[in-house]
Amino acid sequence: MIEKFNGIFYLVVFLVHFIIFATYAYQTVFATKKFLDKFGIDDTGAGMTRFFGSLFIGAVAMAIWVGFIRPDGLQGTWAFFNLVFLQNLSAFCVGIYTIKINKLGHTPQTSNEGIIAPGILTLLSAILCYGLADKIYI
Repeated sequence: MIEKFNGIFYLVVFLVHFIIFATYAYQTVFATKKFLDKFGIDDTGAGMTRFFGSLFIGAVAMAIWVGFIRPDGLQGTWAFFNLVFLQNLSAFCVGIYTIKINKLGHTPQTSNEGIIAPGILTLLSAILCYGLADKIYI
């Protein structure tokens, strides 16, 4: 198992990254009201919040499959890892734009989480793309 991830370090990075994804999936899809209240979002935003969360569910399911179930493991899964990286990078850039530049919809609950979380996820996914390159780019 550990050799599939080029060692314990990349396995831990993989797990941390996708546990964060799973946490956001749960919060946005199954604990929607609490998530909306945390950020001062009106209940009418529930549909789009759950839509956003559904993307996390798909990525977590795919991560479980390629990381732990798929017979070939991570080999040739470059498209998945690159898509995750680009989604994280996009969320980071949009977070900066939304929180620091445009400020549309700001409330007293607006926080830097929309920049910090995607920034951390971008870094983690970049580490995975780099550290697993010999496996995913086959």
